[in-house]
Amino acid sequence: MVAFLSFISAVFGWIYTLAWSLSFYPQPLLNWQRRSTSGTTADFPTINVIGFAAYFVSNVAFYYSPVVRSQYAARNNGLTPTVAFNDIVFAIHALILSLITASQYLLRPLWGFEASSGARPSRFISGIIAGSALGVLITCFIVWATPSGNPAADWCELDIVYAVGYVKLLVTLVKYSPQILANYRNKSTRGWSIWQIILDVVGGILSLAQLGIDSYLQHDWSGVTGNPVKLMLGNCSLVFDSIFMFQHYVIYRGKATSDEEQSLLPEEDRRHRD
Repeated sequence: MVAFLSFISAVFGWIYTLAWSLSFYPQPLLNWQRRSTSGTTADFPTINVIGFAAYFVSNVAFYYSPVVRSQYAARNNGLTPTVAFNDIVFAIHALILSLITASQYLLRPLWGFEASSGARPSRFISGIIAGSALGVLITCFIVWATPSGNPAADWCELDIVYAVGYVKLLVTLVKYSPQILANYRNKSTRGWSIWQIILDVVGGILSLAQLGIDSYLQHDWSGVTGNPVKLMLGNCSLVFDSIFMFQHYVIYRGKATSDEEQSLLPEEDRRHRD
């Protein structure tokens, strides 16, 4: 039974890694197809770069750093972090794709895209980025100023890793909001790829399933509570994905056909719809 669950956990891990990784392709491909970023904002891809940079750093620390792993064990009943190698693979891939997508907004002339609104990050998103950097720096200073002691009770390097990980969590909490509001203002999801949302749903469900299985195999649910970022990422993503799917398939259904759907229509029907 243990061997079977370990196998299922590994399978879920690589499938959700694949699903989440594929979810980064529909939007830049759609932008390229349309030669435009209209209907979307620069907020989402820009803050995604910050979020996945933080996620990559925290995952690498949990997976490779002997100091961080020993401090984690001291706080979580001697257990090891539930971060898997596929989490690192996903993070670096997501970071690269996020950089490419963000360049379509911030370096639009290089892509030959037409001018459109929302090509620069909003003040809100810029403030989130600046505040996140400040929070990590403050945590680093506290750890540096705290004498080395018991990692189970005192500030230590693990807290810096948690602070970096919480940047990713904060990014996930806010990054979808500008696009949700943009869809609301436009009364349409045109320009926003629904396929990235569908793949994100699959990845979120399997990520939570893997986390649960791993904690069950360790006979200790601190595998969940000890990795709050991974737990919250799955839950937050599913909530926002549900809102996007409700917008696309219910509220604005039939009001504006998405570019992806138009590409599947006969040419005569596309001209008629346009």
